[in-house]
Amino acid sequence: MTQHSSDARTALVVLAHHRTDSLTAHTARRTADRLEAAGYRVDLLDLHAEGFDPRMNVADQPDWGDREKPYSDETHAHMRRILAAEVVVAVFPVYWQSVPAVLKGWIDRVWNYGFAYGRSKPRLAGKRILWLGLAGATADDAVVEGMQSVLETNLSEGIAYYCGFSRSTVGLLTDAEERPQRVDAEGSLLVGDAVAGAEREAQYADFDRRAREFVEKFLAEEVVVA
Repeated sequence: MTQHSSDARTALVVLAHHRTDSLTAHTARRTADRLEAAGYRVDLLDLHAEGFDPRMNVADQPDWGDREKPYSDETHAHMRRILAAEVVVAVFPVYWQSVPAVLKGWIDRVWNYGFAYGRSKPRLAGKRILWLGLAGATADDAVVEGMQSVLETNLSEGIAYYCGFSRSTVGLLTDAEERPQRVDAEGSLLVGDAVAGAEREAQYADFDRRAREFVEKFLAEEVVVA
């Protein structure tokens, strides 16, 4: 295992959730711990806690067609954090088979034309990204297969590949709700009973295990291709 040093590699962990006591925030913190154990220096970016404004503004695009255009100071600061990282891990709840608005806005504003794309060699070329999406759907819900496909198309092909990332992996973490839920053929939400006690502890221990396995597999693949 790599030991921390002054030249340790940096991982940027991006948390997109408004509650610090959420399972998403817990997963982001556990992910940061695993990356540190693997020898990374972790920059934990909590978009809500840091007050990031996801709305695109004129300061970020004073001249859309100019890839050398200046950006706002806030966007520049986030660009520097991405450039400093070899690995990016985004942790978020899946909303409408996509990412929350704050994460989409971060990508819109920071992964801007002239920075993340629009050059013969993108500035993010060669970096690796893991998308950890928490979904309330149960693992055996028919919607999961389509959700995985949509996320991979949107995040890996539509964003990461377009910006030159050498590797993009989508880890879909199902069963993130306390009470199992699914939507039936008529569109009605069916909610099961919440678990408690030892059963609840076992459910979340299994959730942590699955999240850890996504991170460990992602890091192992990085070693193989290095």
